[in-house]
Amino acid sequence: MNRTHLLTIMAVLIAIGTLGSQFLWFPTGVAKAYPVQHAVNVMAAVMLGPIPAVVIAFTIGLLRNLLGIGTLLAFPGGMVGALLAGYLYRWGHKKWLAGGGEMFGTGIIGSLLCVPFAKLVMGTSVGVLAFLPGFLVSSITGALIGLLLLSRVKHTSLVNQTLPSK
Repeated sequence: MNRTHLLTIMAVLIAIGTLGSQFLWFPTGVAKAYPVQHAVNVMAAVMLGPIPAVVIAFTIGLLRNLLGIGTLLAFPGGMVGALLAGYLYRWGHKKWLAGGGEMFGTGIIGSLLCVPFAKLVMGTSVGVLAFLPGFLVSSITGALIGLLLLSRVKHTSLVNQTLPSK
């Protein structure tokens, strides 16, 4: 895949993640849950790999914050999930591994990383389990949506061009 094709797909996924966050979100206590972010993370991890998936997650988080529809917690949560999803998919070439990586990376690791992040960057003191339930619900929902979408579009030329051959 050439650089222009890669950047175009990344831009489309960033647009979907940013716009989708305005329509599908729910409060989870201190944070907000954005399942569209997690669906995009899974799709990017499978189609493009771990590094582009992290760049996409970072850019979506940045745009959501600049537009006032996100929180700073999008950075540690979304980026860790995208990275783990991408590496697990690369390692095992199974889409469900990408979904599991997103769920574990964001739902568990990302939520735990948000505790010191919230204290240092946001000035909010919360318990260790403050983010866990909301992050888990959001990442599980989003990962399942991403896996469903990948299963439905697997025969399109766009996905066939981006997916690594087995």
